[in-house]
Amino acid sequence: MVQPVDQPVIGVAIVTYNSAKIIANCLSSLLLSQGVRLRIVITDNASEDDTCDVVRAWANEHAETVSFAEKVSENLEGSDATLTLIRSPVNGGFAEATNRGLSLLMQDAEIELFWLLNPDCVVLPDTAENYARAGADGNFALMGGRTRFHDHPDRVQTDGGKVSRWTGVCQSVNWGREAASARMPVADELDFITGANCVASRRFLENVGLMEEDYFLYYEEVDWAFRRGDLELRVVPEAEVLHHGGTVIGTTSIGRRPSPFANYFNYRNRMRFVRRFLPLSAVGAYVFVLAKVIQLIPVGAFSEARAIIAGALELPPPADVRALLAPQSHDLAFSPRHRERMPR
Repeated sequence: MVQPVDQPVIGVAIVTYNSAKIIANCLSSLLLSQGVRLRIVITDNASEDDTCDVVRAWANEHAETVSFAEKVSENLEGSDATLTLIRSPVNGGFAEATNRGLSLLMQDAEIELFWLLNPDCVVLPDTAENYARAGADGNFALMGGRTRFHDHPDRVQTDGGKVSRWTGVCQSVNWGREAASARMPVADELDFITGANCVASRRFLENVGLMEEDYFLYYEEVDWAFRRGDLELRVVPEAEVLHHGGTVIGTTSIGRRPSPFANYFNYRNRMRFVRRFLPLSAVGAYVFVLAKVIQLIPVGAFSEARAIIAGALELPPPADVRALLAPQSHDLAFSPRHRERMPR
């Protein structure tokens, strides 16, 4: 990744978990980015597959243009490498891993923009440059573009998100609509930028801080956006990403129902978010839970319904949800207690 030194630098924070089949494509697409210099930090959340080996092999294959470093999570001193792999011994969740990557990238004074990117994303060659141009003044909180479905690139996955003040339910703007005709929202119409493809400014990170870590999965970026104060959101229509979505955890996609695992964390964290930011919406949030369960039971989706109830009431997770995480992650993932963010 040999680039002119006068180009702007963007830090890219990627979290992997059992991402062996997808991470190389993501990295290869980043390698084709134009008009910017990238520093990429991958934090691996104790993957049980060959994710780390795939990253090492990819770095070795591109050794002439990509410098590579590897760290354990307890040793986060700065690195000049263009690609750094942080190996976390325990899966502490999306926010904790993201915070580790951001903390390392923030040590580089050249980096003013910090791009959160899911490992199952493929970026277009001009996406990073469009972000760099739109965020050059740094006077914003979070910035996003258009994310399209990887397997249905003619369809929008999200153009940003809104939160219902009645129920706390998040809505992906333009989800499933034809990309060619869907109007891109303006920033004032959004409540948050989706964490799969989101750029944070240094000013935002220094003034507001890192992500809250007690969500483990889902609603971290919504919480983050609600803490932004007077800093604005920005929308960059020209910045496009293709995203598989739910490759490991079973998030909803076109024609696919959310898995029990996804339901448990989504409904649990919605209630946590509502209690923090929209306490008057708690009754509406519980009514939505009841309505969803009533909808699922007649179609035989008992596991999904059970996970929703357990999550919303902060009960211990069903066995099929618990089984998807290694035992050493259970306290971090399923604890009802608030977790302090990792120090900046």
